[in-house]
Amino acid sequence: MSVKDIIKKSFLETFSIADINTTDILIVLLMTCILAVYIFFIYRIITRKSFYNKSFNISLAALALITAAIIITIQSSVVVSLGMVGALSIVRFRTAIKDPMDLVFLFWSISVGIICGAGLYEVAILLSIIVTIIIFVLDRIPVAKSPMILVVNSSDIKSETSITNLVAEFSRFYKVKSRNMTSGQLDMVIEVRVKEEAEFIQKMNEVNGVQSVSLLSHDGEVTF
Repeated sequence: MSVKDIIKKSFLETFSIADINTTDILIVLLMTCILAVYIFFIYRIITRKSFYNKSFNISLAALALITAAIIITIQSSVVVSLGMVGALSIVRFRTAIKDPMDLVFLFWSISVGIICGAGLYEVAILLSIIVTIIIFVLDRIPVAKSPMILVVNSSDIKSETSITNLVAEFSRFYKVKSRNMTSGQLDMVIEVRVKEEAEFIQKMNEVNGVQSVSLLSHDGEVTF
């Protein structure tokens, strides 16, 4: 036997597939499944006030199980792990994550899969509890109220002063976002913060020349 054959045989024996206990695999997948379902329900609760994507939520649970299975396979053999790393390196995901909270849940699901795949169940459970507490506590911290958007259509192009004076009366802080003026027509969009919305709309509609008034709210970014 040549030196090359001896080295090759020694390398293959060193990195041969280790014995995988079926019971251990089932325990890993069961713990991962429990935490994946837990993440599924937490995501559903958190997104109750915004757009809920059920497909994305299901993918979070599936991703944790898939990641755990990959970690188990990698632990079985270094040769297999090298091949799997090469195969996964050519995968490209082009789906854009629009909500930062979705990105948090995505990393949470992957982390649970990795930690459970390594057999550190206590760490995965503790991580899930701490992340849940942080999410719910920070979600209940009050923030500034989102400004409202006032849209005014007037047939009198000289009514801007009356409109802004009335806005200043009801709103301490306001900002004219846009004004569009044509022959005999004035359209204004103003960012306002008002408490007496019904009274404000009623008085704005009584301004000379005003044809229509709309007060819109939004759940976008809040300016302080």
